[in-house]
Amino acid sequence: MRFLIVTGLSGAGKTSALKHLEDAGYQCMDNLPPLLLAQAFTLCEKVELDHPIALGVDSRSGALFNAEAILEAINASADSHEISILFLDADTETLISRYKETRRDHPLMKNGLTLEQAIARERELLQPLREHAHYVLPTGGMRTKELCAMIDELIAHGESQHTLRTEIMSFGYKRGIPRESDLVFDVRFLPNPFYIKEIRAYTGLEAPVRDYVLGQEETGTFLARLYALVDYLIPLYRKEGKRRLMIAIGCTGGAHRSVAISEALGAHLRAIGQSASVFHRDIALEEASWPFRRDRS
Repeated sequence: MRFLIVTGLSGAGKTSALKHLEDAGYQCMDNLPPLLLAQAFTLCEKVELDHPIALGVDSRSGALFNAEAILEAINASADSHEISILFLDADTETLISRYKETRRDHPLMKNGLTLEQAIARERELLQPLREHAHYVLPTGGMRTKELCAMIDELIAHGESQHTLRTEIMSFGYKRGIPRESDLVFDVRFLPNPFYIKEIRAYTGLEAPVRDYVLGQEETGTFLARLYALVDYLIPLYRKEGKRRLMIAIGCTGGAHRSVAISEALGAHLRAIGQSASVFHRDIALEEASWPFRRDRS
């Protein structure tokens, strides 16, 4: 049987993810106490469900939460079932903003903890799951529609957890380097479209900026060398048994150069038959901060 453990930080989108998975045909169970996880595997096996199962497990269990118990239950059933972990993450700034919008309390805001302290405590509790996750999806700046599309891409066709999956993330250095990255490439040496009035309101997903960035002579030289390096490394990572390779590409804000380069690298990898997904951590946050008018008529 195929199981997907959905976990991650409170406010990172787990509820939206489970609703989407249910619409996609998954049998979903949310807020399952970790100590009952092994029993859930057994129960699903007994009733012989003929579709995949998504189990939501997170810190809402309170005192019953135990990350090590979750990993033990997964390891004990790994020979009998295909079990993957989807970890939804978000930066602290995004989580605080979301909680202010919903006006709900964080599940760990007890004993005088502030919201920021509760988020930090939850990161600590969930770290073992994050380290063993097959998919780590940063949702900062993502809309629900974008989150659902990314989940579809991550789990498309029941991809085996033993296959090396390459994930490419664009980001802005002003908001920090992604902690989950394996390889980081700085593309701030490329000419910056932000300083060209006619195209700065566009992003690297759109033709005016994409064509400008990819049309630079230094971009062509850089991409040729980047492709050669990544093509060389991927078989070596696969040989070592690595399941997930995160490549982070950064520019200043995370909306122009890094986005265009990330999309180009993703297209290259897919063209040679390598599973690759691309997402953009800071594009929405950066667009929201722009002081200039977005006239695209």
